[in-house]
Amino acid sequence: MADFKKIQSYIEEYRQKAIDLALKIWEYAEISFQEYQSAQAMKDLLMEEGFAIEENLAEIPTAFKAAFSVGTGRPVMGLLAEYDALDGLSQKKDSLVQTPIVPGGCGHGCGHNLLGAGCYLSAVALKKYLLDEKMDGTVILFGCPAEEGAGSKQFIARAGYFDDVDFVYCWHPGTMNEVSSKGSAAIMGANFIFDGVASHAGGAPHLGRSALDTAELMNIGCNYLREHIIDQARIHYAYSDAGGTAPNVVQSHAVIKYEVRAPKINQMQELFTRVVDVAKGAALMAGTRMKYEVTMAFSDYLPNKTLARVLDEALREAGAPQWTEEEYHLALQYLRTYSKSIQLSIRNDQMELNQYDAEKVNRIMNKPLDSTVHPFQDHAVTYESGSTDVGDVGYATPTVCLNIATACLGNIGHTWQNTAFSASSIGMKGMVKAAEVMMLAFIKTLERPELIKTAKDELRIKNGGRYNCPLSDYVKPPIGKY
Repeated sequence: MADFKKIQSYIEEYRQKAIDLALKIWEYAEISFQEYQSAQAMKDLLMEEGFAIEENLAEIPTAFKAAFSVGTGRPVMGLLAEYDALDGLSQKKDSLVQTPIVPGGCGHGCGHNLLGAGCYLSAVALKKYLLDEKMDGTVILFGCPAEEGAGSKQFIARAGYFDDVDFVYCWHPGTMNEVSSKGSAAIMGANFIFDGVASHAGGAPHLGRSALDTAELMNIGCNYLREHIIDQARIHYAYSDAGGTAPNVVQSHAVIKYEVRAPKINQMQELFTRVVDVAKGAALMAGTRMKYEVTMAFSDYLPNKTLARVLDEALREAGAPQWTEEEYHLALQYLRTYSKSIQLSIRNDQMELNQYDAEKVNRIMNKPLDSTVHPFQDHAVTYESGSTDVGDVGYATPTVCLNIATACLGNIGHTWQNTAFSASSIGMKGMVKAAEVMMLAFIKTLERPELIKTAKDELRIKNGGRYNCPLSDYVKPPIGKY
């Protein structure tokens, strides 16, 4: 049986390298499809450990596959490393006020520096364990860029890279320690391009056909559409080209981005079709031409329950991160940087979670780092409104994701506070714990190979026997376009 103390010793051997890697990627802070230095830093360390590297996966320059086989090479085990940052979230690591390193620069406000380095740590420790214990298997770390943008995993899955992978364990930085039973929504995004006729807005407005008007009419139509969609669905938009800055010119060209989300792929696709119909109607009203180009789509994610039980078992055995008083104090200081209304919302959430135990909640709010393990809710089937391209991996091979606390309770992702946590001792400690839990889960699964068959049987019920990418084959990774 897997010896957790022994597993910790393997993790400890590579722990400092992983921390150094996480900090290096944090400093690079490269956005979607531009993560050249971050990807190279990971590849260099993996090559040092003898991993064979395949680059340019699915025609994405910053995507890669790093593989190491022992014995027969079966089963094949996957990890999903991410390393992209977010625009506008540059932040000095030790500042308790918003202080960008580079004004308007990028920062790891979702903790992907920790995510990628944690997967590296688990992969290299697991590889060494297999060699020492003379156990068969292949460890594959997939370098997956652009999760915050158009994604990459769906393109990698469509290219068949997960077809021979037996199962995948992955993780994400968070505020709680759990194998979440919640799913994430499917999403599809497109650029809607309108072309009209330019004219003098004062002298000859009747001769113009405004592309900008068309975009505005599309927005109005989608606002009315929101009343007639399911509660869990979402519609988002942003202008990428408003047609110029001169108000006395009828704008002949405009581009607007739309994204739609829904719990299941078919619900998302139906909603997207309705949005396209609104765009067609807007063009008809304004006398313009419309075309659209799909730029991204993620499948919905639901954890593979067979594997989730194994990962939950590993988490309960490994336990939550053990925080110091200094880390509790730092977390409290960051919590207090949020508005009073956000802090009240966090308190209310804790009251509900702890069944209105006011005394316990007061203790938690004074030491706002999760120090417990929240059990996997086996029978719960609920969706969060966010989306991730991990969902596509979960339709291609049995997949489940772990959440480990790397920030204070109630911390909001995609904020300057989260960028700071991603370079803190709190973030690093959570990262190391995630690597321990994933490694333990991999070994537990190797020791019970019948679980792999059960997980695959569960997947076949979900996907009908094969992965179907939500993107048409003609849609290429929108590098430089998204």
